[in-house]
Amino acid sequence: MNDHIQPDGSAEHEHGALGDAEYAEFMELAAEEGFDIEDVEGAIGEAGHGPLPVLAVVGRPNVGKSTLVNRIIGRREAVVEDKPGVTRDRVTYEAEWAGRRFKLVDTGGWEQDVLGIDASVAAQAEYAIEAADAVVFVVDAKVGATDTDEAVVRLLRKAGKPVVLCANKVDGMSGESDASYLWALGLGEPHPVSALHGRGTGDMLDAVLEALPEAPEQTFGTAVGGPRRIALIGRPNVGKSSLLNKVANEDRVVVNEVAGTTRDPVDELIELGGITWKFVDTAGIRKRVHLQQGADYYASLRTAAAVEKAEVAVILIDASESISVQDQRIVTMAVDAGRAIVLAFNKWDTLDEERRYYLEREIETELAQVAWAPRVNVSARTGRHMEKLVPAIETALDGWETRVPTGRLNAFLGELVAAHPHPIRGGKQPRILFGTQAGTKPPRCTSCRSCTNSTSCTSSSRARGLRTP
Repeated sequence: MNDHIQPDGSAEHEHGALGDAEYAEFMELAAEEGFDIEDVEGAIGEAGHGPLPVLAVVGRPNVGKSTLVNRIIGRREAVVEDKPGVTRDRVTYEAEWAGRRFKLVDTGGWEQDVLGIDASVAAQAEYAIEAADAVVFVVDAKVGATDTDEAVVRLLRKAGKPVVLCANKVDGMSGESDASYLWALGLGEPHPVSALHGRGTGDMLDAVLEALPEAPEQTFGTAVGGPRRIALIGRPNVGKSSLLNKVANEDRVVVNEVAGTTRDPVDELIELGGITWKFVDTAGIRKRVHLQQGADYYASLRTAAAVEKAEVAVILIDASESISVQDQRIVTMAVDAGRAIVLAFNKWDTLDEERRYYLEREIETELAQVAWAPRVNVSARTGRHMEKLVPAIETALDGWETRVPTGRLNAFLGELVAAHPHPIRGGKQPRILFGTQAGTKPPRCTSCRSCTNSTSCTSSSRARGLRTP
């Protein structure tokens, strides 16, 4: 592998600051997971670009911010619906234009003099402006500049960040004259764009690259594999967003008593127990997903995708209410996805002794299929027992990655068959010849048994609750 000689005479490997041994370990892990080696090498090169500059997309509700975000990143990631107030949290994506990479932050619509959940959404947009290196201010060119738009301009001037003015919903030449009126906002040239059809987005992104700073130098680092992904899932209004805010020690996502506040999955890197984790807040999983429509339907699809990408599913259950059929369905969904599982019973501070007694009985009967899963009793509101969350996640990961030696597994199977012999059918008794663990993440076992018809067959099953004997 070629080296590049730096001006100071030091050698820099093509794979960044990773040493040869670390690079070999990383590539071996990637091969085991089935990644394409060329793609992994390219990703390592991209990761060496350092911390990416941040671009925030802001504007009043229903001007097409999320549609523009989907257009820039090149896929339908942000939830979009033709009504205001769909996006509520700050949602970060990675984007690339003309060979330069940057982080793109989608925000909810900013409004002035609002209360409740709308005020929380506006606050999240203001946080995004403060943390950004540059801002794309989206205005509906068909409507023109409103009082709310002018209030956003004052907010942007106070922040002192570079601003690119995007005149959205310009679908043809006739609409460009409407965009010219936006010069009156005093933010420079308005860029006529159709986020829905892609018209003019290239010229706007060229202006964005001029406004963004160059990424500072940073090496790839020595950590192999990146942070573990933890998905917070559960029914609506069980406290997923509150839990994320508590572990992050900031108001990272909007929290409201109205069920279904979260729409887009929100990622956040959080350091707990001396380890950096990537927590993913998801939308609540409702009953009868196929009967939903609009933003709620697409939010449920994003939640399912987040679970598939995660390594651990922290399933939040409202301890103050009876364990419902929907809670059991969510547990089954996480098990079927093959994720490591942690059961987190939230709102524990609201329980009295009687409710705790009945909850234990419910857990024994309704959640018997995941009796092996680590359990924590927490309160996202007060922070009670939050220190137990990381040990439970680590325990779940250990079991998820466990590989049991074939000898020990067969000894365990022998004890199991001796205690519970197979029934005799047709005058013959089936017996297990041997068993072996076929894989991990999750653990999967394969057994070969002698059948009643004197032929051999193989049966496979996932041993999600597998424990070493």
